[in-house]
Amino acid sequence: MTIVERALEFVPDGADIGLGSGRAALAFVRQLGERVRAGDLHVRGVPTSTATEKAAAEAGIPLASLADVGELAVAVDGADEVDTSLNLIKGYGRALVRERVVAAAARRLVILVGREKLVPALGTRGRLPVEVVPFATPLCARKLAALGLRPALWEVDGRPGLTDNGNHVLDCGTGPIADPAWLDAEIRAVPGVVGTGLFLGAADVVLVGDGADFRLTEERLRDA
Repeated sequence: MTIVERALEFVPDGADIGLGSGRAALAFVRQLGERVRAGDLHVRGVPTSTATEKAAAEAGIPLASLADVGELAVAVDGADEVDTSLNLIKGYGRALVRERVVAAAARRLVILVGREKLVPALGTRGRLPVEVVPFATPLCARKLAALGLRPALWEVDGRPGLTDNGNHVLDCGTGPIADPAWLDAEIRAVPGVVGTGLFLGAADVVLVGDGADFRLTEERLRDA
């Protein structure tokens, strides 16, 4: 069994579900589309990015917005880091704010990752994305630097990149984070910050697969 196949077992028929971003999440979208087209599942998907929206539409999954649905039964997404308490860093794919909103709207958040994403402490991979309002980018960069981070503006072809929300992302250089909750609160207090890549206490299930074909190697449950 793959992590994608296992994730499909968390999807109730007739449900509204969140569709995440990243390689594993898009593999989930493709297989979910196969089940939908076969008539095995009837769902509506709320995508976390324009890329996911396009992939879901191509897969034949009916789409909805948060205005169309109530509570989502489940959201299936990826992550860039997972610590031993199932805390996450997300946002390398630049969809962190929409991913957080969709996760908050869901009763259960299922995360799909390769084993290389498991870390002893958040920040081990050295990058924490922070989405900021463009007007406030210079201020945010100074404030984040004062917190001991090393902010670098995400650029595309030599120009500031824009998220699907029209915002900038400051990739903050970091080592292992001693107190993620404190750091998250300090960053969020900076005027102009829209969201951080720290997802603390958000994941309910983490499915871990190998790097080749998503073969399920481990399943972690919150409070298990």
